[in-house]
Amino acid sequence: MAVLASNPNNPVVFFDVTIGGQVGLGRRERGREEWLAESPASASDASIPPQEVGRMKVELFADVVPKTAENFQFCTGEFKDGVPIGYKGSTFHVIKDFMIQGGDFVNGDGTGVASIYRGPFADENFKLKHSAPGLLSMANSGPSTNGCQFFITCSKCDWLDGKHVVFKIIDGLLVMRKIENVPTGPNNKPKLPVVIAQCGEM
Repeated sequence: MAVLASNPNNPVVFFDVTIGGQVGLGRRERGREEWLAESPASASDASIPPQEVGRMKVELFADVVPKTAENFQFCTGEFKDGVPIGYKGSTFHVIKDFMIQGGDFVNGDGTGVASIYRGPFADENFKLKHSAPGLLSMANSGPSTNGCQFFITCSKCDWLDGKHVVFKIIDGLLVMRKIENVPTGPNNKPKLPVVIAQCGEM
Protein backbone atom coordinates (compact mmCIF):
# COMPACT_ATOMS: atom_id res chain seq x y z
CA MET A 1 0.00 0.00 0.00
CA ALA A 2 1.29 3.46 -0.85
CA VAL A 3 1.48 5.95 2.00
CA LEU A 4 -1.96 6.95 3.23
CA ALA A 5 -3.52 10.37 2.94
CA SER A 6 -3.33 12.32 6.17
CA ASN A 7 -5.82 11.42 8.88
CA PRO A 8 -6.68 14.40 11.11
CA ASN A 9 -7.13 12.02 14.04
CA ASN A 10 -3.54 10.78 13.89
CA PRO A 11 -0.96 12.34 16.23
CA VAL A 12 1.68 14.66 14.78
CA VAL A 13 5.12 15.11 16.33
CA PHE A 14 7.81 17.66 15.49
CA PHE A 15 11.60 17.89 15.48
CA ASP A 16 13.33 21.29 15.59
CA VAL A 17 16.83 20.84 14.17
CA THR A 18 20.08 22.77 14.54
CA ILE A 19 23.39 22.30 12.72
CA GLY A 20 26.72 23.13 14.35
CA GLY A 21 27.82 23.67 17.94
CA GLN A 22 28.27 20.82 20.37
CA VAL A 23 26.05 17.96 21.44
CA GLY A 24 25.14 17.91 25.13
CA LEU A 25 27.08 15.11 26.84
CA GLY A 26 26.41 12.98 29.88
CA ARG A 27 22.63 13.30 29.73
CA ARG A 28 22.17 10.30 32.00
CA GLU A 29 24.39 11.86 34.64
CA ARG A 30 22.35 15.06 34.95
CA GLY A 31 19.15 15.72 36.80
CA ARG A 32 15.86 16.96 35.40
CA GLU A 33 16.28 20.67 36.15
CA GLU A 34 19.77 20.94 34.67
CA TRP A 35 18.82 19.03 31.53
CA LEU A 36 15.72 21.10 30.88
CA ALA A 37 17.66 24.34 31.25
CA GLU A 38 20.56 23.30 29.04
CA SER A 39 20.80 24.25 25.39
CA PRO A 40 21.28 20.88 23.62
CA ALA A 41 23.79 22.35 21.19
CA SER A 42 26.00 24.84 23.02
CA ALA A 43 28.80 26.19 20.86
CA SER A 44 31.98 24.11 20.72
CA ASP A 45 33.54 26.40 18.15
CA ALA A 46 32.86 30.11 18.46
CA SER A 47 33.16 30.46 14.69
CA ILE A 48 30.44 27.86 14.04
CA PRO A 49 27.61 28.41 16.51
CA PRO A 50 24.55 26.19 16.18
CA GLN A 51 22.19 27.37 13.45
CA GLU A 52 18.47 26.67 13.43
CA VAL A 53 17.50 24.97 10.18
CA GLY A 54 13.80 24.48 10.80
CA ARG A 55 11.10 22.08 11.89
CA MET A 56 10.00 18.71 10.55
CA LYS A 57 6.47 17.52 11.34
CA VAL A 58 5.72 13.81 11.21
CA GLU A 59 2.32 12.15 11.07
CA LEU A 60 2.24 8.95 13.12
CA PHE A 61 -0.12 6.41 11.59
CA ALA A 62 -1.83 5.41 14.82
CA ASP A 63 -4.74 4.13 12.74
CA VAL A 64 -2.44 1.52 11.14
CA VAL A 65 0.38 0.90 13.66
CA PRO A 66 -0.85 2.21 17.03
CA LYS A 67 1.76 0.50 19.21
CA THR A 68 4.64 1.90 17.16
CA ALA A 69 3.07 5.36 17.12
CA GLU A 70 2.76 5.28 20.91
CA ASN A 71 6.50 4.67 21.21
CA PHE A 72 7.06 8.22 19.97
CA GLN A 73 6.29 9.39 23.50
CA PHE A 74 10.07 9.87 23.37
CA CYS A 75 9.30 13.15 21.57
CA THR A 76 7.70 14.62 24.66
CA GLY A 77 10.77 14.52 26.93
CA GLU A 78 9.80 11.77 29.32
CA PHE A 79 11.83 11.19 32.49
CA LYS A 80 12.54 7.99 34.40
CA ASP A 81 13.97 8.25 37.92
CA GLY A 82 14.90 11.85 37.16
CA VAL A 83 16.87 10.90 34.03
CA PRO A 84 15.90 12.25 30.58
CA ILE A 85 14.77 9.61 28.12
CA GLY A 86 13.87 11.16 24.82
CA TYR A 87 14.98 12.56 21.50
CA LYS A 88 15.80 16.10 22.61
CA GLY A 89 19.56 16.67 22.29
CA SER A 90 20.19 13.55 20.20
CA THR A 91 21.84 13.64 16.77
CA PHE A 92 21.43 12.47 13.18
CA HIS A 93 23.87 10.72 10.91
CA VAL A 94 23.52 11.02 7.16
CA ILE A 95 23.78 8.80 4.09
CA LYS A 96 23.27 11.18 1.17
CA ASP A 97 20.68 10.14 -1.42
CA PHE A 98 19.48 7.40 0.94
CA MET A 99 18.51 8.39 4.49
CA ILE A 100 19.11 10.43 7.59
CA GLN A 101 19.01 8.36 10.77
CA GLY A 102 18.51 9.48 14.35
CA GLY A 103 16.87 8.66 17.64
CA ASP A 104 19.76 7.02 19.50
CA PHE A 105 19.54 8.96 22.74
CA VAL A 106 21.03 5.96 24.60
CA ASN A 107 24.56 5.72 23.15
CA GLY A 108 24.53 8.38 20.45
CA ASP A 109 26.34 6.17 17.95
CA GLY A 110 23.57 4.13 16.33
CA THR A 111 23.85 1.16 18.69
CA GLY A 112 21.39 2.19 21.38
CA VAL A 113 18.05 0.44 21.92
CA ALA A 114 15.19 1.64 24.11
CA SER A 115 11.42 1.66 23.96
CA ILE A 116 8.47 2.48 26.17
CA TYR A 117 7.89 -1.29 26.22
CA ARG A 118 11.14 -2.02 28.12
CA GLY A 119 13.20 -3.34 25.25
CA PRO A 120 12.82 -4.14 21.54
CA PHE A 121 9.26 -4.62 20.34
CA ALA A 122 7.65 -6.46 17.44
CA ASP A 123 6.86 -5.16 13.96
CA GLU A 124 3.13 -4.43 13.85
CA ASN A 125 2.70 -4.69 10.08
CA PHE A 126 4.23 -3.56 6.80
CA LYS A 127 1.12 -2.30 5.03
CA LEU A 128 2.75 1.03 4.16
CA LYS A 129 5.64 1.18 1.69
CA HIS A 130 8.81 3.22 1.21
CA SER A 131 7.41 4.76 -1.95
CA ALA A 132 8.82 8.29 -1.78
CA PRO A 133 11.29 10.60 -0.04
CA GLY A 134 10.23 12.08 3.27
CA LEU A 135 8.99 8.89 4.93
CA LEU A 136 10.00 8.16 8.52
CA SER A 137 10.57 4.50 9.34
CA MET A 138 11.59 2.58 12.40
CA ALA A 139 15.25 1.53 12.26
CA ASN A 140 16.00 -2.01 13.40
CA SER A 141 18.63 -4.74 13.32
CA GLY A 142 16.29 -7.44 12.07
CA PRO A 143 12.71 -8.66 12.51
CA SER A 144 10.92 -7.36 15.62
CA THR A 145 13.85 -5.33 17.00
CA ASN A 146 12.20 -1.90 17.01
CA GLY A 147 13.42 0.55 19.63
CA CYS A 148 14.06 4.28 19.73
CA GLN A 149 15.89 4.77 16.43
CA PHE A 150 14.31 5.89 13.18
CA PHE A 151 15.35 7.03 9.72
CA ILE A 152 13.92 9.40 7.13
CA THR A 153 14.09 8.41 3.47
CA CYS A 154 15.76 10.82 1.04
CA SER A 155 14.52 8.87 -1.98
CA LYS A 156 12.23 5.98 -2.86
CA CYS A 157 13.56 2.89 -1.01
CA ASP A 158 11.32 0.02 -2.05
CA TRP A 159 13.93 -2.61 -1.07
CA LEU A 160 13.11 -1.70 2.56
CA ASP A 161 9.45 -2.69 2.16
CA GLY A 162 8.46 -5.52 4.47
CA LYS A 163 11.29 -4.72 6.89
CA HIS A 164 10.46 -1.37 8.52
CA VAL A 165 7.30 0.29 9.86
CA VAL A 166 6.48 3.54 8.01
CA PHE A 167 5.25 7.04 8.97
CA LYS A 168 5.66 10.26 6.95
CA ILE A 169 6.84 13.86 7.09
CA ILE A 170 3.94 16.20 6.41
CA ASP A 171 5.94 19.43 6.65
CA GLY A 172 9.67 20.17 6.54
CA LEU A 173 11.05 18.37 3.49
CA LEU A 174 13.40 21.30 2.89
CA VAL A 175 14.80 20.78 6.39
CA MET A 176 15.37 17.13 5.53
CA ARG A 177 17.29 18.16 2.39
CA LYS A 178 19.44 20.58 4.38
CA ILE A 179 20.37 17.77 6.76
CA GLU A 180 21.03 15.39 3.88
CA ASN A 181 23.54 17.82 2.38
CA VAL A 182 25.64 18.41 5.51
CA PRO A 183 29.22 17.21 4.75
CA THR A 184 30.05 13.92 6.45
CA GLY A 185 33.16 12.09 7.60
CA PRO A 186 33.82 8.47 8.65
CA ASN A 187 30.77 6.31 9.40
CA ASN A 188 28.47 8.90 7.79
CA LYS A 189 28.86 11.20 10.80
CA PRO A 190 28.21 14.85 9.91
CA LYS A 191 31.25 17.09 10.27
CA LEU A 192 28.97 19.51 12.14
CA PRO A 193 26.53 18.05 14.69
CA VAL A 194 22.94 17.81 13.45
CA VAL A 195 20.90 18.00 16.64
CA ILE A 196 17.26 17.64 17.63
CA ALA A 197 17.16 20.85 19.64
CA GLN A 198 13.50 20.48 20.60
CA CYS A 199 10.71 18.00 19.94
CA GLY A 200 7.20 17.26 21.05
CA GLU A 201 3.64 16.50 20.00
CA MET A 202 1.60 19.10 18.13
